[in-house]
Amino acid sequence: MDIKKHLIITGNSTVSWKDAIVKAIAEASKSIDYITDVRILEQRASVDGGRISEYFVDLDLSFIIDLNRKNN
Repeated sequence: MDIKKHLIITGNSTVSWKDAIVKAIAEASKSIDYITDVRILEQRASVDGGRISEYFVDLDLSFIIDLNRKNN
């Protein structure tokens, strides 16, 4: 039986929303094992001088809890 946990994170990028998503997942993967899926909750951006200066995305990450993990 798999038990999943959800974690909401925010990613950012000066390039695009897609870049913000990719960077956020890559960074989360450094400390969270068994990420299985992601849901985009919200996208927004900062505007400076009539142009988007930074992209933000809120993500709901799902990951499987390792029931066999030993806590040392």
